[in-house]
Amino acid sequence: MKSLQYLNKYFLKYKWRFLLGIVFTVISNYYGVQMPIYFKNAVDSFQAHIEGSTPNDFLWLALKLGGFYMLFSLAKGFFLFLMRQTIIVMSRNIEFDLKNEIYEQYQRLDQAFFKRNATGDLMNRISEDVGLVRMYLGPGIMYIINLIVAFAMIVTQMIGISPSLTLFVLIPLPIMSVLIYRVSSRMNAMGVLVQQEQSMLSTIAQETFSGIRIIKAYNREKETAEKLNERAENYKKQSMRLVKVNAFFIPTIMFLIGISVLIAVYYGGLLSFSTDRTKHISVGSIVAFIMFVNNLTWPFASLGWVSSIIQRASVSQKRINEFLQTIPSIQNENKEEFDFQGNIRFENVSFEYPITEIKAVSNVSFELKKGETLAIVGHTGSGKSTISALLMRQYDIQSGDILIDGKSIKDINLDAFRNQSGIVPQDVFLFSDTIAENLQFGVNDHLPSEEELIDVTKRAHVYHNIKEFPDQFNTLLGERGVNLSGGQKQRISIARALLKKPKLLILDDCLSAVDTETEEIILGNLEKDRNDRTTIVISHRISTIRNADKIIVLGNGSIIEQGSHEELISLKGSYFDLYEQQLRQEDN
Repeated sequence: MKSLQYLNKYFLKYKWRFLLGIVFTVISNYYGVQMPIYFKNAVDSFQAHIEGSTPNDFLWLALKLGGFYMLFSLAKGFFLFLMRQTIIVMSRNIEFDLKNEIYEQYQRLDQAFFKRNATGDLMNRISEDVGLVRMYLGPGIMYIINLIVAFAMIVTQMIGISPSLTLFVLIPLPIMSVLIYRVSSRMNAMGVLVQQEQSMLSTIAQETFSGIRIIKAYNREKETAEKLNERAENYKKQSMRLVKVNAFFIPTIMFLIGISVLIAVYYGGLLSFSTDRTKHISVGSIVAFIMFVNNLTWPFASLGWVSSIIQRASVSQKRINEFLQTIPSIQNENKEEFDFQGNIRFENVSFEYPITEIKAVSNVSFELKKGETLAIVGHTGSGKSTISALLMRQYDIQSGDILIDGKSIKDINLDAFRNQSGIVPQDVFLFSDTIAENLQFGVNDHLPSEEELIDVTKRAHVYHNIKEFPDQFNTLLGERGVNLSGGQKQRISIARALLKKPKLLILDDCLSAVDTETEEIILGNLEKDRNDRTTIVISHRISTIRNADKIIVLGNGSIIEQGSHEELISLKGSYFDLYEQQLRQEDN
């Protein structure tokens, strides 16, 4: 239950709705308690005047009891409805707030966090786990309050009628409490396994849907289905074990309640014949006791279900708390305004990925000023993309420093710096939205006009493709832009970055899917306003970066050569070998 203490702040937030729900619960149970009392008085009154009663008297008693029973039931039901409208609605509001809190935490967490955790597990915690927590906040809390109020009010009335009969009737309840405690512990352990299997199942399903084209291309549908079925079977087995425990649990509670009814009838009957006035009870009192026990049946029978809800909610909230209590390693401490002037300097920067412990960058140093273009070239795995990730501070370096306008990147307003930067990543991502919405994604200060959209798409040499679509900029893209070619996705991503009018533009191997002619057009268009920004071009193709002011060649995370295109060619080193190799490939 410790993990559920995190939710107390939400109870405080919705305290008036919560307190009103408790008031409605008390009123609803008040009318529930009044029914047995009325029946008791009516039966006792009728019994006292049974001699000389006619069939019409019996009929009138039945009609009167039935009428008042309906009135009490309507009153109880009305306040029961209000109770649900307050407590259940409160739980829905908390569910809304909790999902938003988790989502905002996901937004704050750094890149390393998402490398460590599977997407399916992240989705499961914000959907399935929050759903189970809501069941505790709504039905769980509601039935607990109802049990406490009903027990207090009913037992008080029962003791007022006969303390000894009350004691005997309540004998099965301690047994029930012990049973609930023992079974709840087992349910808790089972609940952990069920949630783990649910996360694994969600992860496999998410990966399957994301990689469906690869699965079909390699004809692996059968193997993928078998893998999913195996996890689904494990989830079913764990869930069925939990269901079986719960299935035996509830009938046992009902059996114990039935014993209480039998005790009420048998021992109450004995007391009705007792000559001791202190022990004697009326027939109406026995009827009331039976009704009281029946009124306690559902609250106590629901204990097993509520216990299961609480145990599963506790497990789920513990899983949620793991993420909510995760402190991002990348935090923006400086909230002051920051105007990027275009100067960047790496000073002996080294970085090792925390999970793989691969040293991606080692003692890298370079300097770049406003209006200059830096090109980074190297073979796959040489550390090119890592430099762009470090510059955007998606990771923190282990040694050295990155200076932005002479200040350490850790000391500047990171949000402001990112807002003034435009990056086209290696793995282009487009949202399931219109082309216009994808282009406008990075613009915060205004809504771009159609003329601006046309301008940036022309510069990215993709406008002629967009014009061919029936809805043009309003064309709805599929998931990850599935209805576009690789080159079209890259060029739309470039246009999206240009629409921000960034002071820093990073092109991370984003022209790999376009032909050399299109590449030349795009690079030529980018040259037109290069003096207004700082540009970093990352590529493994010499044709992409040969016109850069500075070129650094990476090998195993270190700079092995640097200079202009002509200077590096004259060195006859690694850059020259790469250049010659690509020339031969073009000739072939």
